Amino acid sequence: MTPHIEAKKEDIAKTVLMPGDPLRAKKIAETYLENPKLVNSVRNILAYTGTYKGKEITVMASGMGMPSVGIYSYELFKFYDVENIIRIGSCGVYTDKLNLYDLILVDASYSRSSYAYNQNGCTDDTLYPSVVLNDKIINTAKRIEFNLNIGTIYSSDVFYSDNEDINELYQKYNCLGVEMESFALFHNAKVLGKNAACILTVSDNLITKENASFLERQNAFDRMMILALESVL
Repeated sequence: MTPHIEAKKEDIAKTVLMPGDPLRAKKIAETYLENPKLVNSVRNILAYTGTYKGKEITVMASGMGMPSVGIYSYELFKFYDVENIIRIGSCGVYTDKLNLYDLILVDASYSRSSYAYNQNGCTDDTLYPSVVLNDKIINTAKRIEFNLNIGTIYSSDVFYSDNEDINELYQKYNCLGVEMESFALFHNAKVLGKNAACILTVSDNLITKENASFLERQNAFDRMMILALESVL
């Protein structure tokens, strides 16, 4: 038990799938897990543990932004002995070459955040996922014939920004798009010697101005869920 998680240690699986939205965590658990059990509801950050094809898995919300995912992923890794966290979230993209609901596997997270520096003095502006987890996700996508885009993502502290140059982020830093959690997750995994990955579904195209509704974000990301679940078997 921690200040933010009420679950007993044995109630959390070694592998955690982590969407941002608590209602998405609830939907994943009720749709895909066998015998899902609610193991955390502190601050309405819902967590469920059940099995998928016999494999014990926890699905837990992270909340929005690096401070939130930073707290929950750190506590899971440090105090619950979780070995693997796969973030499953949404992103906005900086190119018309990607469409709504396309899948992206993050192979590098670029950020201007001070999260890593404030956490342990790390000055890196780019952090990386677990090669082992990413390889499993890539191989699974091939096996189940899901198209998977692989690339760098911009991990931002700010959702409404008047100071982000999309063209610079896309052309200079090779960022396919933007989300708000992977940088902190990858940092915590690196610090604590654990594994982290991030699969994203395109929910907004910042070039074409297409976007998914909040209900679609909650309910229509099935391929991402299946890819993550199949990857951890």
